[in-house]
This record gives sequence, structure tokens and C-alpha cells, in this order.
Amino acid sequence: MNGQASDGGIVSRIGGRIVDVVSGEIYPGTVVFSGGRIADIERGENPHTRLIMPGLVDSHIHVESSMLSPSEFARMAMGHGTVAVVADPHEIANVLGVEGIRYMVEDGGRSPLKFYFAAPSCVPATDMETSGATMGAEDIGTLFDSGLCTHLGEVMNIPGVLSENPEVMEKLEAARSRGKKMDGHCPMLSGEPLGRYAAEGISTDHESTTLEEALEKIEAGMIIQIREGSSARNLEALMPLLGPHPEACMFCSDDRHPDDLIRGHVDEMVRRCLSEGYDPLAVIRAATLNPVRHYGLDVGLLRPGDPADLIVVDGLPDFNVQAVYIDGVKVAENGRPLAEYRPAKRINRFHATEISPRDMEIRLPASQSPENTRARVIGVVDGQLYTESLAMEPRIEDGRIVADTDRDILKIVVVNRYAPAPPAVALVKNFGLREGALASSVAHDSHNIIAVGTDDRDLAALVNAITRQGGGIGVCTDGKPDVLPLPIAGLMSDLPGERVAEEYSRLDSLAKKMGSTLGAPFMTLSFMALPVIPHLKITDRGLFDVDGFRYVGLWV
Repeated sequence: MNGQASDGGIVSRIGGRIVDVVSGEIYPGTVVFSGGRIADIERGENPHTRLIMPGLVDSHIHVESSMLSPSEFARMAMGHGTVAVVADPHEIANVLGVEGIRYMVEDGGRSPLKFYFAAPSCVPATDMETSGATMGAEDIGTLFDSGLCTHLGEVMNIPGVLSENPEVMEKLEAARSRGKKMDGHCPMLSGEPLGRYAAEGISTDHESTTLEEALEKIEAGMIIQIREGSSARNLEALMPLLGPHPEACMFCSDDRHPDDLIRGHVDEMVRRCLSEGYDPLAVIRAATLNPVRHYGLDVGLLRPGDPADLIVVDGLPDFNVQAVYIDGVKVAENGRPLAEYRPAKRINRFHATEISPRDMEIRLPASQSPENTRARVIGVVDGQLYTESLAMEPRIEDGRIVADTDRDILKIVVVNRYAPAPPAVALVKNFGLREGALASSVAHDSHNIIAVGTDDRDLAALVNAITRQGGGIGVCTDGKPDVLPLPIAGLMSDLPGERVAEEYSRLDSLAKKMGSTLGAPFMTLSFMALPVIPHLKITDRGLFDVDGFRYVGLWV
């Protein structure tokens, strides 16, 4: 029901069961809003089963992982009840530096969804791979002072924090001196090192994979961002935290591919927790109140005077989002965005040169016997970002290592996208491919080209096709590449979200028809070059032992 306000604005009234996340009540009433803000909340006796509550917040996401521009990501996410995201643009920052962050802020500003961008703390994430940019403490301070960024992005350089590396300490101080929150990234960190890491003022972590790990971090004073992304899925393991520690929980997706974003976002996490019988207020607060308060977001909590950022859902535990309002304007209805697609401009940095199948060869050293020869192999763990460090006997033919599809030991390749350079080639297990190759220019965090495959010809053809497009993801069989171009920084498409989701799903299906047994093969591939998550990874410079924080050779 709408009417005319005394100041000439439109007054909107929505009746239902009000979910007051601040007081902890759920009661019948009517929300009145005008001029983009909540004017009043009237208690009543209306018989509605629908609920009215604050809009949902993703407390940590890399928008680039959706392969959509910020404005197009927003169009898709709003349909699921998302009104704000706390985003870390370190993917594009590793490609384009401050210019890339400015692009994200400006493009996100074309949407009503509220973006709160971090100043990335790790550009590059480490000096163990080649990236496209470097950002120091002075850059971070400028991003804060200009208003482009609101907090410090995840601090991934754990050794730098624990050793009090001067450059890392300067970045922390740039945030601390300005009263900015600092996000963490500390997988498997525990004991005294965890205490020292948290004592620096790093207040969140989204890398916990077990209840025990999360509980220790809560004891250290950290807030746990329960993650359910396209590759790392930790909700089932961590949702029990909502019982004893509801105030220390927030929901996040970290990385969400376009096909998953079409199906759901934070609403999906809420729905699953409700279906498991967790207290509705604890669950909804993890998706609303907790991130708003922790980060100090200008997002409404359904109180008089707040921005009118609210959603209407059909009931519990179904939690189907019927309407979404941001600053009093309806932006989505019955799961569909009301805004039309508008293409984003392109921005990029891509200077790789083409490679040949010969560049993929791994020759057995002349001094080494083929018998009882063991090589280091990256062991993929489906649904997780960490890997295993394996030692296995590779298949050797004519003095060269070749892919062994019978034992699922394939070649993995990383090509420097910023300058001509020979590729790094190693071995990986558990991708499951029986033929062909997969490749992507989305390779966290520096976003060189990464590929895995059974055949050197297909690997080279696919890498070259992606190079010619200035970025993309794709598959290749019989020397015929099939690529979804990603012309925005080699990370994002400028196509409509629905089209990107369709193309991504098609390529994902092709990868699985080629034999991949992974739930999200492209997302998993994108993390094989991330040298800050244990245990064995590969960068454009070679195999990297994360535990020892050093390069290692292929041969054991």
C-alpha cells in the first residue's frame, strides 16, 4: 500500500511478521517507509505468514569470481535478497592495481546494491609468483583517505605478520591508525602463532574448515565468516557455531561462480541452516546484524530512521525471497531482478605470448633412472582450497613424463600472462579428466593462465586461444578450443549474467563429460596456483611448498 508523504515523497507500507534482529523479537506489524528510510514500524494483529526483515549481507566475497562486472553481479544477487556485499577486489588489483579497484567502485556505483570494497593487503599475495601490480602501505592509505575503500582486505601473508615484516606491518598500521577493520586469512593457524596474528587487530577469518579450528579462532577473539562458495564449502561443518556462538558468526561466499549465483546466494545459506533447526534469529542475524555492526555498514536494520533496506520472504524455513528493497526502492521481485542488463566497459592487462606443445614436455634428467623415480604431485581435495603434497611414480615414455589417465595423474601448467616466459609444468591428481584439457585466466591471486590436461597438443591450443581472447575459461578436445572470453581484466565477462551462467554451465558440463569428477572443476583449477593455502601449489615460477614457503623441484 502506498500513499503521499507530507514532503511530497511516496509512502510505502508493507505488512507482515517483523523480524527485529536488534531486539530479538518477531511480531506482526507494518513497515512504513518514505524517502528511502524507515519512517515507522507499527505493531498490529495482521494475519500474514510472510516475514519482513533486513536485507542480506555477504560479509566477504571476491566479486570477480562471479565472472561478472560488479553491476551485473549486483543485478543477479539482488534477486536473492542480497542488499550489500563486503567485497575484496584483490583479484583485479593483482592485475591492474589501484586502477582496477577504481574500476570496481565505479562500475558497482551503477547499481543500487551497496558495495563496501576492501583495500587489498596482498598485492601481490606473495613474491612467489608474477603479478601485474604492486600496492604498498601508501597506496592503501590513499584508498582509505579517498573513500574508495572501507577496510583492509584479507591479510594472507601470515609469515609476514608473524615475522613482523616491515612492509606488512606498515599496511596493518595504515588501517589501524585510521580505525579501519582488518580481515584475516589464516587457514589451519593455531596456538601461539594464531594468538599473535589476532593480536595485531585482524578480526575475521573465512578459512576455517573444522569446528575445532573455528572455535580456537573465536577464543582468540576473531569472528568466523562461515563460507559456502563454489569450491570451498564449509557451512555443514561450521553451522553448529550458531548454537553457542551466534554473535561470532557471519555468512560469506568468498568465491561464487555464475551458475551458482543464478541459483542462490546468502539466502541459500540461511535456508539450509533453518532447515537444520537452528534458531531463526541466530541465523538471520549472521546474515544481517552481525556484518552490519562489525563493519559499520550504512545498511538498514529495520529501525525507524534506518535506510529502507529490507526483504520480504514467504516464511520459515522455506525462505523464498518475494521482494527486495534498497533505500526504499524495489529492486527485485520473486527472485528476479527488476533492473535491465547494461554492458560494462572493458579494462585489461594481457601480454602473454603463444606456446607450443613442446613447451609442455617434462624430460627425465639424464642422470636419473626411470625405475623407482618419484615425482611431487599436487593432490586435489574436492570442495577444499588446500591440496595434498604427494610423491608418486609418474608414467614415463621415451624419457618424457606423460599424463597417466589410468591413475589420474595429469599435467598442470601455468603461463605468465604479464610477459613472455616459458610455462611452469608439473603434475596433479584427482581432476579425473580422461581426455583433453581445461584452462582459465582466473588463477588466484595473480591470475596467470592455468591449465590441466591429458594431452600436450590440447593444452597448448587452449592456452593460446585464451591468450588471443585476452582471458577466458575453456575446454579443448581434439585440438579444438571452446572458450568463454573474459575481456574485463581476464577475469570477468561483459555479457548478461544469465548468458554467462549458461555458458559457464555448458563448459562445466563439458569438463565433466571429459571425465572430471570434481564438483566445480574450474573453480578448483583457479586455486591450484595460490601459494598461501597449504600444501603444494604451482605458480608461473614452478612448484611451491606452502608449508616450507619455498620452491621445490619436481623430483623427490
